[in-house]
Amino acid sequence: MRLFAIKPKVNWLKYKKMGYVFSGTLTALTVVLLIAHGGLKYGIDFAGGTLMQVKFKAAPSLPAVRTAVESAGFGGDIQQFGQPVDVLINIHPKKGESEEQATKKVASLLESQFGKDSFTVERTEIVGPKVGKDLATKAMLAVLYSTVGILIFLAFRFEFRFAITAIIALLHDIIVTLGAITITGKEFSLPLLAAIMTVIGYSLNDRIVVSDRIRENLRLKRSLDLPTLVNESVNETMSRTMITASLMLVVVLALFLFGGVVLHDFAFTLLVGIGFGTYSSVFVASALLVDWPGTTTQKLALSIRKS
Repeated sequence: MRLFAIKPKVNWLKYKKMGYVFSGTLTALTVVLLIAHGGLKYGIDFAGGTLMQVKFKAAPSLPAVRTAVESAGFGGDIQQFGQPVDVLINIHPKKGESEEQATKKVASLLESQFGKDSFTVERTEIVGPKVGKDLATKAMLAVLYSTVGILIFLAFRFEFRFAITAIIALLHDIIVTLGAITITGKEFSLPLLAAIMTVIGYSLNDRIVVSDRIRENLRLKRSLDLPTLVNESVNETMSRTMITASLMLVVVLALFLFGGVVLHDFAFTLLVGIGFGTYSSVFVASALLVDWPGTTTQKLALSIRKS
């Protein structure tokens, strides 16, 4: 299936320097942002604590809810969840106090502040600090192992330069996505980790398609210089890339708009990750391959034939 009746003839690499500046700026801003915020804002899955979803009969004042919770000496986060009457209360019990005791104390304080029958506790989730720390460690290991696996696969499937440029582009996608999560104040939770892993899989698939076409053209069009050959390869796969990216974005956008609060952050992460994953296949991975020191069409064709 083709999106374009005639193969595009866009000189994508003409804009590679602009791409480097744009990507470098976004990456640097994300690093500064993460340092300024003291890292990611971890959800209860990783940070541990007690999460209460409270449904009020009338929309409460969030500062009043926060005052009631803080009056007991609890640190945490209070935010609306979907409708104005739904409030999420994420607290960290004090030392020597159990999660159950903390939950009952918060409920009692809310009763005294808003009235006994003014709200109902819809759900309560409790994650101990040890479990949260274990989940965070396993999450980082999952991303690390997947990245190493991609590096090994691409090095054997294509050539080492393809693997390194793909990993750099992949790290770019992850970092920028984490920056979007941080700047919007979203908590990093298990659903968002699942979204990040999905972005890794999508980005890898996109790079394999482009890399495979470059490898084919290294055999068929060896007389072309490397920038021209890579441009040809990107243009030949652009129809497939646009169709895949568009369909993915339509589905994810539907989840973002109509999937409800539970899927909102997951869909947002996918929107950002898929968008930058498509962009980085051309302006990061392919551009870096062309600018790799000492790389020419002939040398790259010879190294791929040996691998």
